[in-house]
Amino acid sequence: MADFDVVGLGEPLIEFNQTRAGDRQYLQGFGGDTSNAVIAAARQGARCAYLTRVGGDAFGEQLLQLLRDEQVETAGVRVDPDAHTGVYFVQHGPDGHVFSYLRRDSAASRMQPSDLDSGLLERSRYLHVSGISLAISASACDTVFAAMARTRQAGGQVSLDSNLRLSLWPVTRARAILREALAVADLFLPSMDDLRHLTGHDDPQRTLDWIRAAGAPGVVVLKLGKDGALVDDGHSRTPVPGLRVQAVDATGAGDCFAGNLLARRCAGDDWLAAVRYANTAAALSTTGYGAVDPLPRPDAVRARLDAQ
Repeated sequence: MADFDVVGLGEPLIEFNQTRAGDRQYLQGFGGDTSNAVIAAARQGARCAYLTRVGGDAFGEQLLQLLRDEQVETAGVRVDPDAHTGVYFVQHGPDGHVFSYLRRDSAASRMQPSDLDSGLLERSRYLHVSGISLAISASACDTVFAAMARTRQAGGQVSLDSNLRLSLWPVTRARAILREALAVADLFLPSMDDLRHLTGHDDPQRTLDWIRAAGAPGVVVLKLGKDGALVDDGHSRTPVPGLRVQAVDATGAGDCFAGNLLARRCAGDDWLAAVRYANTAAALSTTGYGAVDPLPRPDAVRARLDAQ
């Protein structure tokens, strides 16, 4: 049996969240897509680890302490004394939330394949990576592909979230790199918002057709936001409805979905049960501010599932 259920690779970030539109006060928290997902999985009882670099600064130490507090193994986190830890800001308005990033030349963007020598990949059931992990730099992209290869060679599986950020790379490069990555992913977690940019259309069925034509070999769970998800296991496509809540901040909801899905799969759920659980957890995460603080615990998710 593997020592860990999920190991994530990517960039953890310091978050400053404007909880009221137009307010000059910001709530300090934490973020970073794969980091959020790993913490979400850990809160559900999964055994988790993380691979990254953080800066040799106070923010880097805060992120290390956060992972330790959440019972996430940090043996794969390197401290880079010559780089800074990434930061982002969230502002809220009538059209939703807007992100601003200070991450150029961050410590995580300096990741190299040699950073993978902790042995964590060879001891985990799933590696979780994302489009952001691939986009933050050429060396980080190389590191992701090296991690995917090492994980599969050791008998583990790869989970890939599309998480397309066109501020990080042009759509033509994003399309090419994501197609290469999804072709070796055992689980692909795209969102309709992301795939519109890659496919040019809005229909979920046509989107899944495009993903399969691009070479996706495993299970695909197409995230539809408040409308739930569409599960394609290679044989059939099954819709899983969303959950209506009083949402205030959707930051990190997709990451919460990914972490909970992986945790429940590792706990033995079938795909539909795991997606229903992940849908519920992700919806609950939107009822509070920030990417990490609102990530729900099992009792909250179970109570909401029982109430449905």
